[in-house]
Amino acid sequence: MQTTPFRPDALAGKRILITGGGTGLGKELARAFVSQGASVHICGRREAVLAATVEELRASAAHGGAIEHHVCDIREADQIEAMVERIWQGGPLTGLVNNAAANFISPSIDISPRGFAAVRSTVMDGALYTTLACGRRWIAQGLPGSVVSMLVTWVWTGSAYVLPSVMSKTAVHAMTMSLAVEWGRHNIRVNAVAPGPFPTESAWEKLAPIPKANVGAASSDEVPMGRFGRMPELCNLLTFLQSDGCEYLTGQNIAIDGGHHLAAPSTFAALGRLTPDDWAEAKATVRAKAEKEKTQRSVG
Repeated sequence: MQTTPFRPDALAGKRILITGGGTGLGKELARAFVSQGASVHICGRREAVLAATVEELRASAAHGGAIEHHVCDIREADQIEAMVERIWQGGPLTGLVNNAAANFISPSIDISPRGFAAVRSTVMDGALYTTLACGRRWIAQGLPGSVVSMLVTWVWTGSAYVLPSVMSKTAVHAMTMSLAVEWGRHNIRVNAVAPGPFPTESAWEKLAPIPKANVGAASSDEVPMGRFGRMPELCNLLTFLQSDGCEYLTGQNIAIDGGHHLAAPSTFAALGRLTPDDWAEAKATVRAKAEKEKTQRSVG
């Protein structure tokens, strides 16, 4: 069955940076872009994960596509600047996908300053720093560009129990609309995408660590189309936004969620029925998973 409406070399000649590209949605976007001829750069904090992704995805490269990785903590502006400068030495980027994210479920009264900063610095600060690093170079060189940030439908409604994420994502939504106006005359398009439930292992386990938490945004029960999203569907939308087919589209946040946010709360409001014991179980599950991953990384 055909999974894409695009010609096989739809992104030939494109050079695209994907933050958080070693796992999850970022990895699948990288896979799609490389297979359509793009030269893809992925970044993240874990060298081993990035290297494994590059090795895996090089096998899918076609039509001149290629992939490289960069170890970079996007919470640090100087690291982003150094990375983008290195990339530019091999040729300017044509596109950026602000995909790196951090999130956790919690009653808001339990959020610590450190917990809030961990999400804000990755989601909001990282998107801002990376967008500016690319935008400054595009403007200075008179080049067009395409920025796409991965957001959520909660930017329109808010969401309980994921307050740091919704605040940070809403800030990136505001950045998207603001820079679309400011940079439009430079032929730099700035858009966003708000995926509904597209399950990925790492993020999904943190947002639905126990069966009782499998509600709201982590459930397909109230999605009008009756299912979770399929990865090729999301990749097709991102391919369109990074291609030469939509030069007049800017300043938009496009929901791709099977109509979820229109028909039912696409948020975590239903977590309000969890008891304190349920929350303790959820936190313990997430903590145990994090410790296991940490041990595996140290052994590897």
